[in-house]
Amino acid sequence: MSATGIYGGKRTGVRVVVAGDRGTGKSTLISAVATEAFDRNVPPVLPPTRLPADLYNDLVPLTVIDTSSSLENSSKRNEELKRADVVVLTYACDQPMTLSRLSTYWLPELRHLGVKVPVILVGCKLDLQDEQAPMSMEQVMSPIMQKFREIETCIECSAASNNQVPEVFYYAQKAVLHPTTPLFDQERQALQPRCISALRRIFTLCDHDMDGALNDSELNEFQVKCFNAPLQPAEIVGVKRVVHEKLPDGINDIGLTLSGFLFLHALFIEKGRLETTWAVLRKFGYDDDLKLADEFVPVPSKRAPDQSVELTTEAVEFLRGIFRLFDTDNDGALQPHQLEDLFATAPESPWSELPFEDAAEITSSGNLPLNAFLSEWALMTLIDPKKSMANLIYIGYTGAPASALHVTRRRSVDRKKQKTERNVFHCFVFGPKNAGKTALLNSFIGRPFSKSDTTTTGERFAVNVVNQVGGNKKTLVLREIPEDEVQTFLSKKTFLAACDVAVFVHDSSSEHSWKRSRELLVEVAKQGEESGYGVPCLLIAAKDDLDPYPMAVRDSLGISQELGIEAPVRVSMKLNTMNHVFNRIVSVAEHPHLSIPETETRKNRKKYLQVVNRSLMCVSVGAAAAFVGLAAYRVYSARRNTSG
Repeated sequence: MSATGIYGGKRTGVRVVVAGDRGTGKSTLISAVATEAFDRNVPPVLPPTRLPADLYNDLVPLTVIDTSSSLENSSKRNEELKRADVVVLTYACDQPMTLSRLSTYWLPELRHLGVKVPVILVGCKLDLQDEQAPMSMEQVMSPIMQKFREIETCIECSAASNNQVPEVFYYAQKAVLHPTTPLFDQERQALQPRCISALRRIFTLCDHDMDGALNDSELNEFQVKCFNAPLQPAEIVGVKRVVHEKLPDGINDIGLTLSGFLFLHALFIEKGRLETTWAVLRKFGYDDDLKLADEFVPVPSKRAPDQSVELTTEAVEFLRGIFRLFDTDNDGALQPHQLEDLFATAPESPWSELPFEDAAEITSSGNLPLNAFLSEWALMTLIDPKKSMANLIYIGYTGAPASALHVTRRRSVDRKKQKTERNVFHCFVFGPKNAGKTALLNSFIGRPFSKSDTTTTGERFAVNVVNQVGGNKKTLVLREIPEDEVQTFLSKKTFLAACDVAVFVHDSSSEHSWKRSRELLVEVAKQGEESGYGVPCLLIAAKDDLDPYPMAVRDSLGISQELGIEAPVRVSMKLNTMNHVFNRIVSVAEHPHLSIPETETRKNRKKYLQVVNRSLMCVSVGAAAAFVGLAAYRVYSARRNTSG
């Protein structure tokens, strides 16, 4: 972000960097807008120039940075370009070579530097242009703008005659405050997908009676909310007439339809009135990326590393209702197009990429059942609460954030109280390559065993609902930890803080697999002890359909007893004999004080505490005996004095 930046959702300034070939009029242009006069004797490079906030209607000050075009000053110029909010590239109208240099040098150079901001092309010295051979600006600029989409506007000006000088910086400011690219695709001449999603959400929020159209009252309320001024009846009639003439289905018997609402905004943008659409978007909380700004998505920020975030009952019930609303065929699962419709008011489907993609169970026909739908939300809330809260708002949740998200109790407190109140458990799955970790995750979300299952190269998640004895339901999140990344993860002190239970998978037919899994268990137990985030652990002996490695069976039982954890769970994903492994994982997580490996340090600490407790008990008994003796002596003494 540039030095001007954004504070509290409102931009505090715009940083304009002016660059171009030597002699194209950069410094003269800046001097002319600052002094409203033409000066033939300006310095080669001006110091930073601040234009007043009231120069333009948006009341945002501009800081204009002049740059040198010399090679020896290129490093400083490049640094300024990287800090720009908008770049003004100049050429001289009387020097055609400087125009061609824009596309052969300056614009490619900006891309090379990674400068991704709007660009304004400015032809200076318009008064010196050869009148005998005038250039058609549209004809010249069209191919350049086709190739370099970052160009926002092209304009010609003259500092000598004060012709369109203020307009240069007006367009520069406008390109930052009201950018075109997020809203409109110039090549397709259509609204951008994210813009459509945002406007669709706004339309839905304003359609209070949910009849699919904005009636006169709703349209007027929308106008007041966004622009603090009501529409006169004649203006409403005029708006409807314009829409109906160009797009008949944009108006129906009730009022303005969604297609008409979108058409109006496309019309504003095509006519250069981007500030109108941006005013609407910002009123409803959108930032320049057409996502809800941070202040519109408040989430619990103060929480310890061993606390997590879950959806409340209220939020889950809201999601159940949304699911039923879009499950139009009432088959208990959302088809891909139904899920797409559900997230049509979000910037994009939040589950279309990792780690959410393919993380939940789907039916054989590719549909998403209710449990899987809620599981995806649970996963998103666990690993990215802000994204979860934002998407709840996108799809229509209007309650307070505090009523949607719940911060769980610390895991360290759960261990002391020997119980947990969590509904979502985060399980880390460790193990060497080819041990069966990926197959375990696939089995959890109903994927059939396949010999072609490849080893996961990065982190992967799988989430599902586990039905416990008595009808109790918990959501379990399995997080596969790649063997190659274990050391990197364990080097972070708080890595295990987010873990409710750790499982260690090994190929029961392989000596190497068992030994490596045992090493990982020891490493995790040690890190948990050192960091203070010890976690319950469980061994899983996979590939039980193969001939077992005899030593692994004996050693794993011995290790389990030595560390004070449960005996290994034997499973075969190939034969689908899972031995209730997921219920057992949840059961271990539900008893957070048990199954924490007994490391030597922990054993010594327990012995020390036992000695201290015995000592305190002896002291207590001794003190009690002394107290009883003293009391008896006092009674005896009192009787003796009385009898005397």
